[in-house]
Amino acid sequence: MKSIFTPIRYLFSDDFALRFAQWRTALVARMPLGLALRRKRYELQTDHLALDAFGMSFHSRIGLGAGYDRNGELIDAMAATGFGFVEIGTITPKPQPASPSPALHRLEGDRALLYCGQTESQGVERVIENIKSHNSRIIIGCNIAKNDSTPPEDAPREYLRLFRPLYQYADYFTVNICRNSSERPYVPTSREEIMAILQPLFEFRRGQNQYRPILLKISPDLEDEQIDLMTDIMIDTPLDGMVACAATTGRYGLENSKQIIHSLGRKAGAITGSPLRERALEVVRRVHSRAKGTYPIIGCGGISTADDAMAMLEAGASLVQVTTEYIYGGGKSIRNMRAGLNERLRKAQQRQNLPTE
Repeated sequence: MKSIFTPIRYLFSDDFALRFAQWRTALVARMPLGLALRRKRYELQTDHLALDAFGMSFHSRIGLGAGYDRNGELIDAMAATGFGFVEIGTITPKPQPASPSPALHRLEGDRALLYCGQTESQGVERVIENIKSHNSRIIIGCNIAKNDSTPPEDAPREYLRLFRPLYQYADYFTVNICRNSSERPYVPTSREEIMAILQPLFEFRRGQNQYRPILLKISPDLEDEQIDLMTDIMIDTPLDGMVACAATTGRYGLENSKQIIHSLGRKAGAITGSPLRERALEVVRRVHSRAKGTYPIIGCGGISTADDAMAMLEAGASLVQVTTEYIYGGGKSIRNMRAGLNERLRKAQQRQNLPTE
């Protein structure tokens, strides 16, 4: 039985604060004037952020990572904010309700978030309707995964069940195999399990007129040997690249949030944000090195500043994704990151073009 204080507690929860911010953004984006003002506010000349990757032209290397726009309701708003691409999801075949609040916890002292619960999704049919209704020309990725209640042996069928109807609406796909925020984690690590998921997707794509890149999203909690295996799968198959990394179940790097973590006890959950930065860089370097720099990587995890984004590119990433920092700093933070990264890339290009004696 729910306590009479549950609704009151929800009003003061981090879940409510995030949902309210998303609702407000969606409301403004539905009004042409509101969208125009948002675009004007975050407008910025960033020629050095443009990049061709995966057979597509990105006007900015900084994209919105999965986890914020779960159902494709904020595509136009994120385009107006200045993101170069948006990754929707994680999308599940059937609607999947949110976990009981509070599931989201802000770890402000460490610029991080802890999410404890299953992935919330309105299901593939609603996502398709939302994608069809957007008006911007931004690149859209679809982050796909099975429903939490689906047994692992049925996972390949669920991924394909998403891939088929979304194919004509997505620009690329991210196959998410690191669902680790709930008490029933799903993180397949064997070649057989992963190939069982990927092979039907490759076969379906071969029969289509349009080519959609397929990326694999991996966990930062994998052992180095397991990361090598994921990289080898990428090299040995028609995979187009990697997204590194997802959230971590580790509790390292939380120097200023120990009291909150202690109060939650052994509660299952995954952390995003600044504490993940160094591990994410390690993973990207390892994948880039093993693949000899021949595959594009989308780097994500702990990117809060232009310096963080530049470090990720120098580690071997072609593009970067930001989620937690956007939740904390909003569009202003992204604008500052875009300006800073553009300047760093401009200087780097200038150094490369200097004449030698």
